[in-house]
Amino acid sequence: MGDKKEEKKATLEENFKKLEEMIKKMEDDELPLEESFKLYSEGMGILKKCNEEIDRVEKKVLSLNDKGETDEF
Repeated sequence: MGDKKEEKKATLEENFKKLEEMIKKMEDDELPLEESFKLYSEGMGILKKCNEEIDRVEKKVLSLNDKGETDEF
């Protein structure tokens, strides 16, 4: 049997929490510049994933019009 590693896709909430933690670390004056750049780069990647997920969800959202019918958002 082969070992199959499945990466769990992080939820938006988990990604936002991770971003908050990264920001707190970056606010530390003692953090080396190289580490700040690394965190910044990683954070931008997470932010991009969040934006893609939000866009995907927005496309699925339906809104109710004046006639009580649903229209795609």
